[in-house]
Amino acid sequence: MSQRITRRQFAAGAAALGAGLMTRTSVFGALGANERVRLGIIGVGNRGDQLIDAFVPHKDAEIVAVCDVFEPYIAAAKAKLGGKPTGCRDYRELLDRKDIDAIVIATPDHWHAIHCIDACNAGKDVYVEKPLSLTIGEGRRMVEVANETKRVVQVGIHRRSDDLMRQAAEAVRAGEIGHVTLATCYYWNNLFPVGIGKPADCDPPEGLDWDTWLGPSPKVPFNPNRCLYKFRWFRAYSGGQLTNFGTHYIDVIQWALGKDAPTAVVAAGGIYALDDVRDIPDTLHVAWEYEGGTLVTFTQTDCSGAPYNKHGAAMEFRGTKGTLYLSDGGFVIEPEQNRLAPFPALDPRDRAKVAEQVRKREAAMTERKARGRGTTADHARDFLDCVKSRGTCHADIETGHRSTSTTLLGNMAYDRKARLEWDAKAERVTNDAGANDLLLYAYRAPWKLP
Repeated sequence: MSQRITRRQFAAGAAALGAGLMTRTSVFGALGANERVRLGIIGVGNRGDQLIDAFVPHKDAEIVAVCDVFEPYIAAAKAKLGGKPTGCRDYRELLDRKDIDAIVIATPDHWHAIHCIDACNAGKDVYVEKPLSLTIGEGRRMVEVANETKRVVQVGIHRRSDDLMRQAAEAVRAGEIGHVTLATCYYWNNLFPVGIGKPADCDPPEGLDWDTWLGPSPKVPFNPNRCLYKFRWFRAYSGGQLTNFGTHYIDVIQWALGKDAPTAVVAAGGIYALDDVRDIPDTLHVAWEYEGGTLVTFTQTDCSGAPYNKHGAAMEFRGTKGTLYLSDGGFVIEPEQNRLAPFPALDPRDRAKVAEQVRKREAAMTERKARGRGTTADHARDFLDCVKSRGTCHADIETGHRSTSTTLLGNMAYDRKARLEWDAKAERVTNDAGANDLLLYAYRAPWKLP
């Protein structure tokens, strides 16, 4: 990704290219059902490599180009694909190509907005990994450009394409477990005592364009723990596990609740036990309030590997009639069993009547289990289908933005050490003006939010 093209020159070229492509891949001329969707992938390291695996099984997908600022990743991706795709270090070379229909983005979070917006403006459909953005303001701009350019955009919240998750969400919305007053999700991982370590700054490895990897983020010396996968432990490039895994879980919870945004959020945590170079908490707890009387929480620890509940499930929905435990492999609905107390607050004459009503209700509810297989390949299939039909993806960009925004609000509350009240329509914090400064950040020159 050299800076051989100015942003103004690139924007002009992309606009012209987008106009030329409209006849092939827009609502005015969708791909035929049997045509191949030709893909270019930006970022082919850890997650990008997994996305290659997700798209390859589909016979109507063809990966024609790969791009990365780390040359060994390019070489590995090309070898995996039999040497067929071309490789490059400047993502704009992919956008200039007329033989690419869609762009797959698996770069670190701080690059998502620029890559996605530039791809949309170049007339490409987009599969962009979660979390959608590093800030809420970036996410809203991504939504605006996707809508303006009429691009199909799938956010990599792949559980939206999982039939198991759909069944669980429908069960909650149908009232199978009653009114959900508390929904909880967890991330646990024991990195104690060394965490990710404390390596010294050094020269970048051969083949890495460190300045371009940093992109719009501040200029800092290379450190092995900042780059490649460990970027997740630095807020300049990621929201941590709250936005990494939390976006997946919060998306499912909001789906099940029929909500797309909270009304308020609080957060607490810190670096309590690990001695490494991170700048995100090793322990974090976030709580969001939702209209209608539901509290949603996320708990993260990098200091314990013990599951948080008896089923080892990453998500729980606690309702007035029962509890649903949900993990990637399946879910269990357990009827409420703690309702036959003596009801001390009731008049003695009413206790027997209420107890009988509770017995009848609980007798009508039985334990239910379901299994699932949800994979990213299913999500890739949905994207390919929508590129051809011009339909709305399971995790379209507005959905991805709303789910990502909820987790980003958690980080904002943590940063402000305050309870933040959220106006989801205006996308503004209403009780802390300073918090709204966190909705965007100043990009390092020459990069700008398109």
